[in-house]
Amino acid sequence: MPYTAQDIPGKIAVLIPCYNEEVTIGKVVDDFFKVLPQATVYVYDNNSSDATARIAAEHGATVVKETRQGKGNVVRQMFREIDADYFIMVDGDDTYPAEKAVDLIMPLVEGRADMTVGDRLSNGSYGEENDRAFHGFGNNLVRWLIKVIYGYNFYDVMTGYRAFNKIFVKTMPVMSPGFEIETELSIHAVDKRWRIEDVPIDYRDRPEGSESKLNTFSDGMKVLKCICSLFKDYRPMALFGWLSVIFVALGLIAGVPVIAEFGITGMVPRLPTALLAVALVLCGLLALTAGLILDTVVNSHRKKYELDVLYTYERLGIHR
Repeated sequence: MPYTAQDIPGKIAVLIPCYNEEVTIGKVVDDFFKVLPQATVYVYDNNSSDATARIAAEHGATVVKETRQGKGNVVRQMFREIDADYFIMVDGDDTYPAEKAVDLIMPLVEGRADMTVGDRLSNGSYGEENDRAFHGFGNNLVRWLIKVIYGYNFYDVMTGYRAFNKIFVKTMPVMSPGFEIETELSIHAVDKRWRIEDVPIDYRDRPEGSESKLNTFSDGMKVLKCICSLFKDYRPMALFGWLSVIFVALGLIAGVPVIAEFGITGMVPRLPTALLAVALVLCGLLALTAGLILDTVVNSHRKKYELDVLYTYERLGIHR
């Protein structure tokens, strides 16, 4: 028997970051009220120049103005200000099915997950509906990078349809200002070993008259930069360890012929090459030292984060 909204105990918040979505926002708000009648629907208007805020309010949403431009800035403020037991985050473009909201929340209710991810890719609906060039390629590239770097295989990293429990939201340090927020949420959940569950959904493309705010190339580069930055922050030993190996290998490639020639002739005629080899090996050793120091710092931060999570459980009165 399928779950219904009545099976969800506690307070539900639907979070909708919005920028110029007057064509679709009314339907999105109505759809979520229909599926989750007990929920509070929050629309955070991010400097829209159209009637997004007015239409959302007319349809019963709680509308809040966020002047700092960028989806990440909006999500950060939502996480700070809104109190609930379960949170659904969704875009205001009517591409995600509201009828899957209960399926996203129930793994949180049953304690199987701390974050659920609306997976558009495994059933092929995203590829069928989305005809924008390179979007699928970009998503697959990010998935592959996260699998290689962090060892977790997301089906859909870039989806904007997710659900979170209270402890996840109230301990999530949002740093990204823009569309990198989905990548940051995913990597944070993996690094901090939160429970994650993928929920297949049927994606639909934007209706006529609704335009995407995502720039494939500029925002794609920001996502890749975010992955690299978080790699440095979360896995410094892996990053600097590989740099160390590369520098030392290059130093050996440059230095072994010089050493061999010295062994035969007792002379070092290629002094610049010898200096280059020594410099490369020293860079490798410095990279290794930096990795060891930063790894110690990161592990210390992880321990502090775990204690902060325990404190937050107690402060919020959450029992698992």
